[in-house]
Amino acid sequence: MKIGKLQGVGIAALSRFAQSDLADQLKLRKPVEKILYRGSKAGFQLAGAAARAFGPAKSTSGKQRLPGTASSGLFDLSLSDEQLMMRETLQRFASEALRPAAHDADHHVAFPAELRAQAMELGLAYYAVPEALGGIASESAIVTQMLAAEDLGHGDFSLASALLAPIGVANALTRWGTAAQQAQYLPAFAGEQPPVAAIAVNEAVVLFNPQQLATKAERVANGYVLNGEKSLVIAGASAELLLIAAELNGKPQVFIVTGGTPGLSFNEDQAMGMKAAETVKLRLDHVEVDDSALLGDGDFDYQEFLDLGYLAWCAIATGTAQAVLDYVVPYVNEREAFGEPISHRQGVAFIVADMAIEVDAMRIMTWRAAALAEAGKPFHREAYLARLLCAEKAMQIGTNGVQLLGGHGFTKEHPVERWYRDLRAVAIQHGGLHL
Repeated sequence: MKIGKLQGVGIAALSRFAQSDLADQLKLRKPVEKILYRGSKAGFQLAGAAARAFGPAKSTSGKQRLPGTASSGLFDLSLSDEQLMMRETLQRFASEALRPAAHDADHHVAFPAELRAQAMELGLAYYAVPEALGGIASESAIVTQMLAAEDLGHGDFSLASALLAPIGVANALTRWGTAAQQAQYLPAFAGEQPPVAAIAVNEAVVLFNPQQLATKAERVANGYVLNGEKSLVIAGASAELLLIAAELNGKPQVFIVTGGTPGLSFNEDQAMGMKAAETVKLRLDHVEVDDSALLGDGDFDYQEFLDLGYLAWCAIATGTAQAVLDYVVPYVNEREAFGEPISHRQGVAFIVADMAIEVDAMRIMTWRAAALAEAGKPFHREAYLARLLCAEKAMQIGTNGVQLLGGHGFTKEHPVERWYRDLRAVAIQHGGLHL
C-alpha cells in the first residue's frame, strides 16, 4: 500500500474516532482534532487509479475521422428531431438526478458513484466514438455535444464537468488519434464500463498561458519522459486514461498516459468551486511512455484542441447561468419588501433583464462557434470571443444571483452561492473538457 493511501486510511480512522463518544470518554477529542486539522491542512497524496488493460480492437479499417456536417452558409438555430429528443432526456436527467445530488456532492467534495452509473445509461460517449469502433458517430457532432453540455450544466456545473471529461478524451482521440491509438482506447468508451478519463492542461502558474507549458517532454530512445505538475485535473486520481499537455522541442503536444503509470502521483487540489468534480494536482516525476503515446501522427492541432475545450466550458457555463436566471426570477417575484414584490423595483428589474440578455448572448456566441467547428470551418476567432464573453458574463451572472437573494444568497440554503463559486472557473480553465 502506498504511503499516501496509508495516510488517507489513517486520517479516515482518526476522523471516525473523533466523531465517537469514546473520544470524549478518554478525553482525546482535542488532540485528535489537532492531528486531523494538521493533516487536512497539509494535504495528503491520493492513490491513483490502477492500470487498466486497454486492448486493441479485433479489426479496424484504418484511422477513423468524422466528416463535418454539410453547411448552407447560414447560421441556423433550428435543431433536428434527434437533438430535441436528446435534450428532453438530458434536461430531465439534469433536473431529476444532477440538481438533487449537487448540494451533498459539493459538501462532501465527491462525485456520487451511483450518479456515474445513471449517466452511463444516457450513452453520451457513443456520440464521440466512430461506428467502426463500436460507437454511433458517423459525422462530427460538436453542436449536439455542446447542447448536451449546456443541459447538464443547467443541473450542476461541477457534476456536468465530471461527466463530460471522459467524453472529451474520446473526442480528442477520435479527432486526432492514430489508427493504433483509436483501436486501443476508443472501444472501451463504447463498452459497458467506460473508463474514467481526464485532460490535463492547467498548471499552477500566475497568469498561466497554455501555449507556454512548464511541463516538459523529452525524447529518449524508446519514447518520451514527462516531468512537471498539472492542477485542477478533473477526477484525476480516479482516471484510467489521461491526455497530458507538455512541451516537446519548444511546441505544446499532448501525450496519452494510462492510470497507474510509474511516476504519476496525485494530491488534493480543492478549489473555491468545482468541488464535486474532485479536482487534483497531478505530478509527473520521470514518467516514461513509449512512442505511441504522442497524440496524432502529425495532424494534431493544439490550438483547436484548446478552442474546443473552451467551447465546452462555455456551454456548461451557459446552462448554469440559465439555472441562476430561472431561480432568481420567481424569487424576486415572490419576495416582498414594503408591501410589493422586489421585482417591481427598477434596480432589480434591470438586473434581471441584463442577466437574460447576457445568457442569450453567451448561448448564441457558443452556438455560432460550435456550428462553424462542426462544419469544418475556421472557428478560432469565434471561440476566442465566446470564451471572453462567457468568462466575464458568467461571473457577473453568478454575482447578481447572489446579490438579488440578499442575505439568502450568502447561505447554502439556496444553490446560487454554489453556482457563483463554480461559474468563476470558466475564466481559468484550459483544457479539462473537449467537444
